[in-house]
Amino acid sequence: MPAPFAAKRRADDGIAEANPTLTCRFPMLLFAFATLLPLPLLALAALQGGVWVLAALLYMTVFTYLLDQLVVIAQPQAADPTAEFPAADALCVMLGIGHLALLALIVWTIGQRPLGLPSTIGLVAAAGLYFGQVSNSNAHELIHKGGHGLHRLGQWVYISMLYGHHTSAHVLIHHRLVATPDDPATARLGEGFWAYAPRAWIGAFRAGMQAETARLDRVGRSTWHHPYVVYLGGGAAMLIAAFALGGVRGFAGYLALVAYAQVQLLLSDYVQHYGLMRKTGPDGKLEPVGARHSWNAPHWFSAALMLNAPRHADHHAHPARPFPALNIDKASPTLPRSLPAMASLALVPPLWRRVMDRRVRRWTQA
Repeated sequence: MPAPFAAKRRADDGIAEANPTLTCRFPMLLFAFATLLPLPLLALAALQGGVWVLAALLYMTVFTYLLDQLVVIAQPQAADPTAEFPAADALCVMLGIGHLALLALIVWTIGQRPLGLPSTIGLVAAAGLYFGQVSNSNAHELIHKGGHGLHRLGQWVYISMLYGHHTSAHVLIHHRLVATPDDPATARLGEGFWAYAPRAWIGAFRAGMQAETARLDRVGRSTWHHPYVVYLGGGAAMLIAAFALGGVRGFAGYLALVAYAQVQLLLSDYVQHYGLMRKTGPDGKLEPVGARHSWNAPHWFSAALMLNAPRHADHHAHPARPFPALNIDKASPTLPRSLPAMASLALVPPLWRRVMDRRVRRWTQA
């Protein structure tokens, strides 16, 4: 491969370097292309099966990885963080509606038009990756929005994945307690993903519910205004709708889809904060959240696919900053591979620890 298109990788501390050879002049077009193209691929996979299932699965795995590794594009400068982004909001709305429609189509297909076991497994895998990586990133963007309509759309995307409590837990708990032992979403050094996942899920559910209950008590509102009523009631409604759309097979397919999507969601939190802890000062107070407390990934195509979620340190520094304005903070630690690739590695805890534990120690001791 010609040198201008070869990515240089430094292996010592997992800090990725790239030769900026191509400049991305239309970042919003890149975001739209990366996130919207899988929707028709997955819809065709649901309707036709066969080669379309393979195409959707390859897009979410091999194609994304190869573009990250083999084609190097200079990271575009972040947009003005004070600017308005109507195109970004419109894209988020399209992705939210597309998610709900695609989920219904897949459940109906599994129940009413069986594709055969291999195609069904491939479809669930491809759609689960899309829901857990793209829909999750989009819903995450939406729940940070001030407008009630956008926030509620993000909430319902999470509810459709039976993960509605994340709407409260992420904003009220994770952003406040990140990189501390009190944050359920922060993985401890040496903690394998399969031990982390149930602890993080249950801990976030409980902590989010307690925070919302305390908030309602402060403003004197009744239990019926509790967001968890919507999360649990909405989840029950989704289960009923899945059975109505797809019968027993569709219901089972829905559970498999949301379970796999939730694994992707948990992997994202696991990878982006693994082993990073805030220090306690002489006065007993925690240091402020900073660039050192999130792992970044500078890989261009997966960043576009995940709406700049891999630029995670800047998001924690500025939670309300829209995704086109997020930038790479050079003071933050960097993953040795893209976020989806590292999430795959985390599924095998011994391999994950072999790659990451020494990087965490070097970074925290620096």
